[in-house]
Amino acid sequence: MSDRKALTEKLRRIVVKVGTSSITKNSPEESMKFLEDVAYQVKMLRDRNIEVLLVSSGAIGLGLDAMGIEAHPKDIPTRQAAASVGQSVLMHRWNTAFEKYGLIGAQILLTMDAYSVRETANNLDNTIETLLENGVVPIFNENDAICTKEIDVVFGDNDRLSAVIASNTESDLLIILSDVDGLYDKNPKIYPDAKLISTVESIDEVIHMAGDPTTRVGVGGMKTKLEAAKICADAGCLMVIASGFEEGIIADVVFGKDVGTIFVSNSEIPKKRRWLKFASPRGTITIDSGAAKALRMHKSLLPVGVTGVSGIFDRGDMVEIKFGEKTIARGITNYNSEDVISMIGLRTSEINETMGCNRNTDVVDRENMVLI
Repeated sequence: MSDRKALTEKLRRIVVKVGTSSITKNSPEESMKFLEDVAYQVKMLRDRNIEVLLVSSGAIGLGLDAMGIEAHPKDIPTRQAAASVGQSVLMHRWNTAFEKYGLIGAQILLTMDAYSVRETANNLDNTIETLLENGVVPIFNENDAICTKEIDVVFGDNDRLSAVIASNTESDLLIILSDVDGLYDKNPKIYPDAKLISTVESIDEVIHMAGDPTTRVGVGGMKTKLEAAKICADAGCLMVIASGFEEGIIADVVFGKDVGTIFVSNSEIPKKRRWLKFASPRGTITIDSGAAKALRMHKSLLPVGVTGVSGIFDRGDMVEIKFGEKTIARGITNYNSEDVISMIGLRTSEINETMGCNRNTDVVDRENMVLI
């Protein structure tokens, strides 16, 4: 078993994800009591030079309550309308709780499309760093009110969003507050003898324990939390799943108390490659077996190995690279989709002869590519 205090003693930046069930408690009074407890812990950690970023679900649930809609709606317009109403209610509650402890919260609404633009992702980094430097607590949520895809399949869930933020901000720890104490060897709501797993060092060994969503208004579940753990593992970031119903739970985790389930990572990949791995591609380039073999040997993608292009993308966009039906890599393209189409199957000498000059004809450079 890992020594929790040894793992958490040097934390300098953490992300805390708060689930819908914690926000939409039985009454507004209970909800505010929870939010004020979180605000108190954020202040306590900030006084110890630990930066805290929040990812807060709950907008749809609060919006449904405010609009008097009791049933869980399946149609996207109703859920988007509820998100629009509920987001203002959510931020009002957070700011009210923060004011009690002299804190300021900042709302940041994201979509996968925005995150997938490299320039936008870099601008997001700058905004976050500036907020933290000025003592402001960033509060993230997915921009459900304007997402063009179904709400459940954009970032996928705020578990995934929180992991992406933890990875993108080089955070040391992600705490996911849930309606369960952590990861169990089987469903504790069905099996009384289910045992809590304190430490996970290999996600592959526990992936079979993933379950389905457990609440009426939440869209998460253990499956999304294990997917979040994978993202954190790539970033060398610790992750803990713990109960959102325990008072002082955030501080307990940070100060090394053996609560919930901790996921330990012993590997880390560069930040740009992490972005490539989880951002949303703008188009697809299909390749032949020779190119697939070259990519697996960490070589660049040349036009001679390209067999097809789908989608419309510009130079500098992120594309997925497929061999057959399987995505084998993602990368930043040096050419727009029309140029790549015109170069399909051509060798470098042929392209330079046609264009009358020598130029870099790599469709995707190996330095701007990640294998999947």
